[in-house]
Amino acid sequence: MSRIVVVGAGMGAMAVAARLARAGHRVTVVERSGTHGGAVGRAERDGFAFDTGPGLLYFPAVWRDLFIKTGRVELAGCVDLARVDPAVEHRFTDGTAVRLPAALGGVRQALDAAFGGGAGARWAELLGRARETWEATRRPLMEEPLTTPVSARLTGEGDPYPARRGVLRRRPATLAALAAQELRDPRLAALLTGLVQDYGCDPERVPPSAAVLAYIEQTFGTWYPAGGMRALADAVHRRCLDCGVEFTFGTAAARLLSRDGRAAGVELADGRRLPADSVVWSAAGVGEPPSGSSRFTLLLALRGARPAGTPHRTLVHADGLTVSVLRPDDPALRPDAEHETAVLSARVPTGAGGPDWSAPAVAARWAERLMSAADAAGLALRERALWHEARTPLDVERQTGVPGGVVPPPAFAGGGGAHLAAASTGRLPGAYRAGALAHPGGGLANAGMSGALAAGLITEGPDWRGSS
Repeated sequence: MSRIVVVGAGMGAMAVAARLARAGHRVTVVERSGTHGGAVGRAERDGFAFDTGPGLLYFPAVWRDLFIKTGRVELAGCVDLARVDPAVEHRFTDGTAVRLPAALGGVRQALDAAFGGGAGARWAELLGRARETWEATRRPLMEEPLTTPVSARLTGEGDPYPARRGVLRRRPATLAALAAQELRDPRLAALLTGLVQDYGCDPERVPPSAAVLAYIEQTFGTWYPAGGMRALADAVHRRCLDCGVEFTFGTAAARLLSRDGRAAGVELADGRRLPADSVVWSAAGVGEPPSGSSRFTLLLALRGARPAGTPHRTLVHADGLTVSVLRPDDPALRPDAEHETAVLSARVPTGAGGPDWSAPAVAARWAERLMSAADAAGLALRERALWHEARTPLDVERQTGVPGGVVPPPAFAGGGGAHLAAASTGRLPGAYRAGALAHPGGGLANAGMSGALAAGLITEGPDWRGSS
């Protein structure tokens, strides 16, 4: 039985911990904060509750597989997951609105009705080629570990996922340009570019292969666990405990220890040392600081019952800004039936090009911007607001430990390897990575896969290339 230390208690970290403990290893998780879940947080006030990180689950098969592999009770027996229908409503400030049903058959008709004949066919054609891209890259991008250092991927031969067919072969080179060229109607193009923004991606920078996000949503559905996303994090934590994982909260890891050229444990911030045969680092602090964007979030407590027929998820497209509005019909999130919750959020830049979130007026200006976008799209939330709380990238940084509050995007094929995450293996033998900063990148499904890949390398050896 090997001793394994996992640094961080986020979703990817818990995914690897549960698998390794079930395989018979002694697993200790050290987490700098006081709780598990990482970015999957929860805020509560006056009987209202809100998800402060991801609000929906895509590609739930990753988490179903984890529960199948680590115990007798499957995910459905631990979390009440329901498919969101309609999958999403898109609203524009010109009054255009379109609801995309969960059933694939109705999407084309809905788009034709909103944007005119031919819109549905153009959308279906683009997503059909996105399906080919998904089929060509799903295994290397999601189901196989990545063991080549990032620096090597960006030089020489470059991209380990070369263009093979479908969307990846086409020019132009960005998703935004692809959407404009092939979908033609700016509003229809905004459905695609706004969706990738909701994942924390800049459509002007990501490659056309990012269209797989729309394909995945449309094909595998959008899911919500009763009680909010925190219910999923709690279920994964309980599974870890059932498997024998030991958690130590309020304990930060300072550095990786080595002996004879391989990982030998972790030194904690208080100077203590935890020896280990293998270390899985699933937190910020290793390698280059991540680049990317963050999120500004507005938590709204609303007076009045949730109107009948209100969609769970709305994307508001206003003046180049895409605002996600989540309004789950979940009694666990409100004090009674005469109140409702809403979570508004938008992607925001970080670093030198982003706002100074420490300035007192910046959060207020962004809160007004999101609320005005919702008003312009006819959602009428402002007049019902009892109170609101803003969460800036500084709050994201405090919660996750990621510098700048960067929300890691999913990894994408194409772009010369520039849109891939850090390798599944560390600098030294016996060191591994998991979580949103590791291959295959951000998002709950990808973080869960990172844990499966790191566990496979530890249990099966360095030559393991993924499950068959």
